Amino acid sequence: MRSILLAGAVSFASVLVTFASADPPAPPRPQSGPVEILRSSEIKPGMRGVAWTVFAGSQPEPVPVEIIGLWKNAWGPKQDVILGKLGGKAKSTNVAAGMSGSPVYIDGKLAGAIALRLSMFSPDAICGITPIELMLEINDFDATRPAGARTPDKLPDRAGLNVPAELLAQTVSAGAQNAPPVETTMVPIETPLLFAGFHEDVLREFGPLFQQLGLKAVQGGASGALASAGPAPGWRNSLAPGDVVAGVLVSGDMSVTGLGTVTYNDGKRVLAFGHPFFNLGPLNLPMSKGEVLMVLSSAYSPTKIANATEIVGALHQDRHSGIMGVLGQTAPTIPVSVRVRSFDDDNVIRKEKTLHFRVAVEQKWTPTLMMFTLYNSISGLNDFAEEATYRLSGKVEMDGMPNISLNTMQAQSEMPIPAPLLLAGWWGDKFGRLFSNAVKMPTLKAVNATIDLLPRRRIASIERAWIARNEVTPGEEIPVKVFLRPYRGERVEKNFTLRVPVTLPKGEHRILLSDADTLNRTSLAAGTMNRYLELPQTVALINQERANNKLYAAFVQARPAVYSDDKALPSLPASVLNVMQNGRTSNRHLLTSAESAVEQAAIPFDFIVSGSYTLRITVK
Repeated sequence: MRSILLAGAVSFASVLVTFASADPPAPPRPQSGPVEILRSSEIKPGMRGVAWTVFAGSQPEPVPVEIIGLWKNAWGPKQDVILGKLGGKAKSTNVAAGMSGSPVYIDGKLAGAIALRLSMFSPDAICGITPIELMLEINDFDATRPAGARTPDKLPDRAGLNVPAELLAQTVSAGAQNAPPVETTMVPIETPLLFAGFHEDVLREFGPLFQQLGLKAVQGGASGALASAGPAPGWRNSLAPGDVVAGVLVSGDMSVTGLGTVTYNDGKRVLAFGHPFFNLGPLNLPMSKGEVLMVLSSAYSPTKIANATEIVGALHQDRHSGIMGVLGQTAPTIPVSVRVRSFDDDNVIRKEKTLHFRVAVEQKWTPTLMMFTLYNSISGLNDFAEEATYRLSGKVEMDGMPNISLNTMQAQSEMPIPAPLLLAGWWGDKFGRLFSNAVKMPTLKAVNATIDLLPRRRIASIERAWIARNEVTPGEEIPVKVFLRPYRGERVEKNFTLRVPVTLPKGEHRILLSDADTLNRTSLAAGTMNRYLELPQTVALINQERANNKLYAAFVQARPAVYSDDKALPSLPASVLNVMQNGRTSNRHLLTSAESAVEQAAIPFDFIVSGSYTLRITVK
């Protein structure tokens, strides 16, 4: 009998222990729609709540949060930060990049979004929570671009190009080492910028740029549905609180997306991040769903490894307290097609590939996105190594104005920058000139480019030239012979004829045989002098640029020429020049030259032409 009672007591005790150690039931997952909020003035130390974030897949999981207190005016006047300590899975992952925006609920009320972390080496998962009332104010103030917008034009450039590379990285590193120590404070959680379809060397070159902007460039993924320009089916039921959300910069065969977490969804409007993306203010970027593969635990830099999935709306605000998007809306993007071909010594195509992707429309970021997507298109191709020459031909289809034709060649030079990066910088510069127009934003319908990889370094300089006789008559055709010296090769001889302009007056003149840069220099300078150049004039100037794989012949006479905006006015009488100079405004400058050059011929070559040579003639 005693043994039976003892056994019963043990069994009862086991039940009590099991009951006492059972986990409390998980709170219900938050849903979209109106929600009661907990204001920061109601926050008390010791409060306990729950945050929601995705650790794997697409379903958010609850994370215990213990409130430490309210950090008054931490982000500015009347901008408090709630300090909290995370438990559960977050104790091992710490506050990871990608958790930005994870909603925090206390007693069923929405308090705010996890947005900051105290120290990447702290053993405790201490986070800063942006109060929800600050996030709800995102549309209450002005609609201008914030002064602290994080854009590529605010970064140091290299060799005149806004191109980050190893030299820039070393400079930044050296500056960081010499900088005075900064006291540890709350900093925004880095936004993982997921690169799918990008080569490792592209991330290595451009990683420092994004790091300086508070973003973390990581290898990521994206589904084929991201290539669609409009919202995917089922968008109405997407992006509930705690779900993964991404701002889409590039989509298609390669993609770039900024990852975070949804804080609030009223059924149409979505709030996320709890801190800026780029702090651009008003914007119009595609907004997508996402899924998490895993959270990489790291004492140095914990990060969510994730994929962007389907576009479900558009982001419209990017400010200090978070980002705001609207479900079901379509943001404009630019369809881009890049075909890459590799040729052998017999000018036969060895292999080729074509990439299709879309680039977001944003005044400061679109040129940079165009630059590094082109760089990625030709990265990972080891054909010919440093001896390759890149030949690019492209077309930019414009809405409401003439299309732009772009042609150039690029080979390795003495500059410490790889040829593909120089080519990408040249390509990005053209879009930079379009999108920096102070009068009107351009509308691009499509962009197409073909890049040919040619064997050997195809560079040649003009060595000398010859004409049979120096005395000529107007309208006469002159035989010209020019010699070019290529890189590692026999001298090239080219014969052609020039017709003397019938308007060329009697006297001494020059024939200028030159590369493209020599003739482009003055017209480009004139275009940059006008701060308020109209967009059609900018397009005209880009189309007037001469390609660097041609030799240009021009007749030069000692009469002044005037360059204004996209117009060149050669051989002006002094009286007309005086009238034009007296009538100019402070915003519209005239660039004058003592000589006038009238282009007469453009001779194509299959290599880059550099240098110049002058022949003197006498018109009888």
